[in-house]
Amino acid sequence: RRTGQPRPSGQPAAMRRDGDRLRFVGAATRRIARGLDLDEIVMGLCRATVPTFSDAILVYLREPLPVGDERPTGPMVLRLRRTDRIPDSTDSATDPDTDGAGLTVPLTPQLELTAGSAELCEVRSGGALAEVLRGVRPVFADSAAALAALPELLGSDRALPSGQRAILAPLRGRRRVIGAAVFLRRPDRLAFDADDLLVAGQLATHSALGIDKAVLYGREAYIADELQRTMLPETLPRPTGVRLASRYLPAAETARVGGDWYDAIPLPGSRVALVVGDVMGHSMTSAAIMGQLRTTAQTLAGLDLPPQEVLHHLDEQAQRLGTDRMATCMYAVYDPVAHRITIANAGHPPPVLLHLGGRSEVLRVPPGAPIGVGGVDFEAVELDAPAGATLLLYTDGLVESRLRDVWTGIEQLRERLAATAQLTGPDHPPPLEALCDDVLDMLGPGDRDDDIALLAARFDGIAPSDVAYWTLEPEDAAPGRARRLARSALDRWGLEELTDSVELLVSEVVTNAVRYATRPVTLRLLRTDVLRCEVGDDVPQLPRLRQARATDEGGRGLYLVNRLARRWGATRLSTGKVVWFELPVP
Repeated sequence: RRTGQPRPSGQPAAMRRDGDRLRFVGAATRRIARGLDLDEIVMGLCRATVPTFSDAILVYLREPLPVGDERPTGPMVLRLRRTDRIPDSTDSATDPDTDGAGLTVPLTPQLELTAGSAELCEVRSGGALAEVLRGVRPVFADSAAALAALPELLGSDRALPSGQRAILAPLRGRRRVIGAAVFLRRPDRLAFDADDLLVAGQLATHSALGIDKAVLYGREAYIADELQRTMLPETLPRPTGVRLASRYLPAAETARVGGDWYDAIPLPGSRVALVVGDVMGHSMTSAAIMGQLRTTAQTLAGLDLPPQEVLHHLDEQAQRLGTDRMATCMYAVYDPVAHRITIANAGHPPPVLLHLGGRSEVLRVPPGAPIGVGGVDFEAVELDAPAGATLLLYTDGLVESRLRDVWTGIEQLRERLAATAQLTGPDHPPPLEALCDDVLDMLGPGDRDDDIALLAARFDGIAPSDVAYWTLEPEDAAPGRARRLARSALDRWGLEELTDSVELLVSEVVTNAVRYATRPVTLRLLRTDVLRCEVGDDVPQLPRLRQARATDEGGRGLYLVNRLARRWGATRLSTGKVVWFELPVP
């Protein structure tokens, strides 16, 4: 110290020179700027000021904090966000990591404020606190404005600091005041001076701007998370004959939105479409394009188009969105009755099939060109899908990184699946959810360069003994023949309790089909956890449920189906339509 007097033990040295203040402000602002979220910035302010600049600090922030250009509604409410102070001997013993640990300092009224200040403070319009906050500049505690404002902020029953032992500094962001900070010193320490007001103003400004940016970043991250969440399916369907599991991992915490997606879409005939795609880029634009392509794929799947036709229409849609809209996609349709899968590829990594015995193979699927190239034909292949096998569809983020090429990653994935299957034995496939987790565990440091979408499908299939299929000529005798055939199938399956309901509903649906059909009508019964009946014809118009009048001779068939069946629906096909209903199995 320039006075030559020794500094009391446990008491920080005061900043007496302008150079000290400049170095302190520089170090403090760097510490505040290191914070990425709200709590880190507020903690940086507290740790930077205590005990070097003040012995205690109270930080108040608006509740709720306004975001961007939002205009707050209602009165301004300040909440005590954080306090910090030089600990006494008891605090030091219990918290050795606290700044200033080891100091033996008696708690003065100034420091006691940090433990007893009001949590919430409503700023009265036109009040003393509102005037100080509006003025933006820090003020001493013994100023007329602060003497009236501090009781409103700290609570009327709290003892106020005397002399220039406290500074009240408004925290002003880019557009508005977002809070206030109170810096406190003990009476045995040098009082704050005019230069300290400038220091407090610098700290308050940097903290407020950092908080503003953190709130904006938090809102953008929330929007990105919500956008990604709404773009991906909340839950996977439970189609007959197949079990599904999925995973999605963003590229990084700082880039939580991207263009990877997966989907599982039930199709007529108990089939299911499995889709995995990847739009190039990691931005809101990529996510928006992904959402449009996913919606298009769902619409095309509803038309029951072949996989290669779906990719062709997706390619046309991508070209309509822009010349630089590129994506890869894998589209597969699984038929549990035929135990077959049809796959078409648009520049996507090939799927991996894990067989029941533990053997895994990379399926040979024509690679195709990415979606958006235009003028390219897509080719589909039909492959066996044996019961107990697991198909894995994924995006390139799982197998490609700066440390390995895509084919090396695919081979590692195949080996990982085979090794996992060995743990459960040759007769039992590995649990689907655990298999997905195990696949993701193969990612090491540096392997997360891209988003990862993963869709796993376990093929259970439907046994031929649980399927009954007939073709009926479109004639008046078709409904009666359909009733007899359905009755015989139910007798064979031991479902006689459903005979009356099934005969009635089959008769109504087949009657509607043969009335307008020009080609043979198909009738199929499937016995799984439910009894499903499907009637197909060559008429594309879908039936509509309507309320028949008392004088109408018809129009009550679908009304009966709607009342008696657990579920029912109609799907348009490229060759006509299928009307189906389901009944619970006793």
